[in-house]
Amino acid sequence: MRKTALVKLTGDLAELRPDVLAWLRPLAQEYFIVICTGGGARINQRFKEENIPYIFGKLGREIGSFKGRQIARDELESNQALIQDQLALEKISATVIIPVLDIGSVLCHVNGDTFIQTAYLGYDKLFVLTLESRKTVKLEQFAGFNKVEVVGFPDVYPL
Repeated sequence: MRKTALVKLTGDLAELRPDVLAWLRPLAQEYFIVICTGGGARINQRFKEENIPYIFGKLGREIGSFKGRQIARDELESNQALIQDQLALEKISATVIIPVLDIGSVLCHVNGDTFIQTAYLGYDKLFVLTLESRKTVKLEQFAGFNKVEVVGFPDVYPL
């Protein structure tokens, strides 16, 4: 039976750079991969543009309005489509999901890092792909979660 891996990809890496693709390619040979995309920076930007209030609490971004939850979902779905297209072009096999649950027709956004913890018991290996500047915080956050590996990528990729 093929091993399973969940990859939480920060939205800042959603436009899959060559270094991220090079990291994913061998992983897809060894594991059935599910990629959960983030979108925090783009969501925050849209909220600022549309004057949508939110609070960043213990479990992530708390969005009070249905309109705000829809905007956040739309941004995540945009990242999802972008990643799916890039993976198809590169012939890398992976399923791409967003961290939004529809529970009784209520949109429930789940912080991507919390999503990793939620899925922890079901996957053989879990990866958090983040920017190098955030790696230390993520390592502290996932200390004690032995199946989680935090991978940092340069904040700026050389052209």
